[in-house]
Amino acid sequence: MKIWQVILFAVLQGITEFLPVSSSGHLVLLKNLLGLETTVSVSFDVMLHVGTLFAVFVCYWKDIKRLIVEGIGILVDCCYNIGVYFNNKKILSASQKDGVDWELKGYRRVIKSAYRKFALLVIVSSIPTAILGVIERKLIEDRVVTSALVPGIFLLITGLMLLLIDRLEEGNKTPKHTTYWDAILVGIAQGIGTLPGISRSGSTITAGVAVGMKREFAIKYSFIMSIPAIIGAAIFEIGDMKNEHLTKLDLRNYAIGMVVAAMVGFVCIKLLVALIRDKKMFCFTYYCFAIGSIAIISSIIL
Repeated sequence: MKIWQVILFAVLQGITEFLPVSSSGHLVLLKNLLGLETTVSVSFDVMLHVGTLFAVFVCYWKDIKRLIVEGIGILVDCCYNIGVYFNNKKILSASQKDGVDWELKGYRRVIKSAYRKFALLVIVSSIPTAILGVIERKLIEDRVVTSALVPGIFLLITGLMLLLIDRLEEGNKTPKHTTYWDAILVGIAQGIGTLPGISRSGSTITAGVAVGMKREFAIKYSFIMSIPAIIGAAIFEIGDMKNEHLTKLDLRNYAIGMVVAAMVGFVCIKLLVALIRDKKMFCFTYYCFAIGSIAIISSIIL
């Protein structure tokens, strides 16, 4: 792959990963346009996703750091409570034999802060995302990525979803008020968003606002919950890289692509936050309708 192609793909990934126009769909369309095989350079796709992952970490590092700390706290308290359960069980058994009432240890409250609730919500959302991701990978991936028709259809669906974002009423849910059922629904939306042509950010933000999240929290939640999804997808794709023989030039180009994707992604996250806050998503609606229609028509004619 030539350096200009690397930069082009990286810019496209950085833009479309976060702006609600489907990164996977555009990568498929661009590969078809340039005449590249869609099944090669899996390692390059992984590097691009890693680059956009860096952008999320830079934009939301304070939140991510707190979530990591509180996530570890959840694990520690859960392990402590398990130990207390078995210890109390032994105490009860001994008290029944001795006829003496022994004092039982108390359990720790696990979800005791907004960030702990936030961390658990992300974990809950990741479960349906992972299930749908595996199903889609096994059943339809090979058929979808070789044609521009299906991404074109899904881009039209993305356009319809984006119509809803500006029209939905502002919710008031923060992590404290968001239910685990809400998290499951947003996780399902993210799983569907892995289809080429369906925007992951568009589907998750729409779902978040639809279940009553505040717009700013829906955006933050969408980007942060993408972290385990991107890491999981990268792990899956690593298995497809075993037959690739990368040269030093490939590694250099892929590193450049990763950096470009990260820089462009950072700018696009900031842009999307402003657009959703001001309810100006209609421009992406028209774009998805236009590109989706062109993709469908070109796939039929050509």
